[in-house]
Amino acid sequence: MTLLQTLTEQLGENKVSVGEQIPAKHFSDASLFPPTVPIALVRPSTTLDVSNILRLCNAARQPVVVQGGLTGLVGGAHPKGDEIAITMENMSAIGEIDVVNRTITVQAGATLAQVQEAASGVGFFYGVDLGARNSCTIGGNVATNAGGVQVLRYGTTRRHIAGVEAVLPDGTVISSMSKVMKNNTGYDWPQLMAGSEGTLAVITRVCLNLMVAPKPLLTALCAANSIEDALLVCRRLQEKFDGKLVTYEAMWRNYMEAGEHWGLLTAPFNTAPDITLLVEAALGMDEAARALFETTLFEMLEDGLLHDALIAQSESDRLRFWQLREANYEYYRHASKEIHYDIAVPLDRIAGFVDFAETSARQTLPGSRIVVYGHLGDGNLHVAIYPADAAQAIIPFETAFYDAVKACGGSVSAEHGIGVAKLKHLLHTRSEEELQLMRTIKTALDPHAILNRDRVFTAKPVL
Repeated sequence: MTLLQTLTEQLGENKVSVGEQIPAKHFSDASLFPPTVPIALVRPSTTLDVSNILRLCNAARQPVVVQGGLTGLVGGAHPKGDEIAITMENMSAIGEIDVVNRTITVQAGATLAQVQEAASGVGFFYGVDLGARNSCTIGGNVATNAGGVQVLRYGTTRRHIAGVEAVLPDGTVISSMSKVMKNNTGYDWPQLMAGSEGTLAVITRVCLNLMVAPKPLLTALCAANSIEDALLVCRRLQEKFDGKLVTYEAMWRNYMEAGEHWGLLTAPFNTAPDITLLVEAALGMDEAARALFETTLFEMLEDGLLHDALIAQSESDRLRFWQLREANYEYYRHASKEIHYDIAVPLDRIAGFVDFAETSARQTLPGSRIVVYGHLGDGNLHVAIYPADAAQAIIPFETAFYDAVKACGGSVSAEHGIGVAKLKHLLHTRSEEELQLMRTIKTALDPHAILNRDRVFTAKPVL
């Protein structure tokens, strides 16, 4: 009996698809790599299903790729032609919400938006938020240690993990779903899953910490004339608002110009600033909170750190401000090609790095458009290149770009992960010794390298 026949017998015909039965959405993720049809698509609905799938695939030395919301940009969930794809779409249940211990337990296929809504429904709050909230899954968020637009205040996904249930490549189920805040009993293996990109185990359930819902947000759109001024503004806001600054997003002049050029946004200020800032603080809506927010911004206008500011007077104003920041999700539709870079740079090196990137793009990609935006408070920059010609050679720019990231002590991936797309650039951020440690862990847990093979780094299977 073949492996596919055995999988079908154990799981049922409705959980195993091959060939034309496989929906096209499972041929690729958001990385824009050429679509690839996997050997098969399997749809587990329980942890036992996942255990059986991995046990059988491991015995047959059959590589698998794990798929969540397929929103990743580095090819981590993009199938290869010799892999079986495991989709977590049928494992999306919202489980217990424990109001005493302030936790929520969900299956890995639940979306971020579902978790946010479930938490809000009982008066709590989940601190991770990103643009793909309606599609990205919690399992994927853990596997990539997702960040997003509120990291400055609430941290990445790693900070919110209370417990994890996962299945090792040989089918062994491991579970640490304790809700205690302190558990100093040896290796914290659930944290090892955060950022592992599906290379060590398949996450099946997650217990997440919730918090009391913050006070309502006050929102402003601000204009700064330099990155140095913008960083000073951030520091002053953190001091004035006593840790309640939630969001500090930056859009460079080139970002706004691209949006205007493609008709996707309207300039909010009469004079275009070097940096447009989206600021949100959880201060509340009472008179004292509004006075503090307005006074703080006014003081920075008087000091010359800002040259303009718009304060949202309604929820529709707030959404309009956010439409500017999220317009980038449509940029690629208006260009022949988009190459996206997700990096982290020390705050004091941002200005010089962006100047270098812009100059390098002009020199190596004449006629191209470069767009810079990101989470300024934590140093996470998104840099997108739209070549003048889809055939334009990107390698000279990319080589210089990642060399510059390394030179300034940055990271080649701030939140999207390494996947396939950044394999060759990992040594720009990690040492050979660190890479060898990763391989040692991978080999210990997945000796036959069946799980997300050749993502993050190349792991040689033990035959």
